[in-house]
Amino acid sequence: MTGAQLSAALSPRQRFRAWWQARLPLTDTWQLGQRNVYILPTRAGLMFALTMVVMLLASINYQLNLGYALTFLLAGAGMVSMHLTHGNLRALTLHLKPVASGFAGQPAQLEVVLRNPGRERHGLALRFDDRARHGSHPAWCDAPAGGEARVHLSFVPPHRGWHAVPALVLETHFPFGLFRAWSVWRPAGRVLAWPVPETAPPPLPGHGAAAGDERAAQRRRGSELDGVRPFRRGDSLRQVAWKKVAATGELVSRETAGLASRSLWLDWAETGAAGTEPRLARLAAWVLQADRDGIDCGLRLPGRELPPRQGDAHRRNALDLLAEWSGA
Repeated sequence: MTGAQLSAALSPRQRFRAWWQARLPLTDTWQLGQRNVYILPTRAGLMFALTMVVMLLASINYQLNLGYALTFLLAGAGMVSMHLTHGNLRALTLHLKPVASGFAGQPAQLEVVLRNPGRERHGLALRFDDRARHGSHPAWCDAPAGGEARVHLSFVPPHRGWHAVPALVLETHFPFGLFRAWSVWRPAGRVLAWPVPETAPPPLPGHGAAAGDERAAQRRRGSELDGVRPFRRGDSLRQVAWKKVAATGELVSRETAGLASRSLWLDWAETGAAGTEPRLARLAAWVLQADRDGIDCGLRLPGRELPPRQGDAHRRNALDLLAEWSGA
């Protein structure tokens, strides 16, 4: 679908939102001020204004001096409320922390740091701008004076690959709910969604189920009988000899024969699956299985290659490569 066709398929409200967001800069740090904080009366505020008009007309008609006093007193309180509501957002700074990768179809967690250089702020709500797609439930917080608050939201990437963080809205109705002040923010951060692993993949290439059971038994024996070595970057936490760490205070890893002698290549051409996404799903499942078994595994894709290693960092690098791969 072309851009013109997509625009025609959107509702007027969605087209206005897209036009409005296109005017905003992409940034992971958003400072609120006079130019990007907006304010309008709420329904309660409109009813309050209508009540003030009725009270003023009644005071004029019946020449009620106390009615004049009450009307102007309440109207003045409403004006002060508008100033306080707008000031509840002014001078705040929002910062999006880097978003961790995850599997497609699972919630991606966003952490926003809200810094407050001034007095304490109350009743702050952070939500996604497109409530129809990402949910309408905001995350509420208060910002301490001269401090910061952390707010968490999540959205679900529908498929593998890079996804832009949706536009966010920070709003408040404090103190009386007569006015709504808000600011729209387009974070520059992106989320990488890994392919969903195959639920029941075949055994690792060249390794049947019996061999896998034998390797697991060998690894259990090796964890007790083989020696240890200093912890190296890339070692899995499962390799750490925690009993020796507790006794000596030094971080060491198990050096087992089972772990040292096994490595394999996970090759795109050997998956046996038809289609791009099924192959990537099988490779993702094999990467996770090799990591659980403590096997050094390499990854071969058309035009891309990752040397055999193991550990949490290697597992993430392999899944990142599968998520970013664009085609043969």
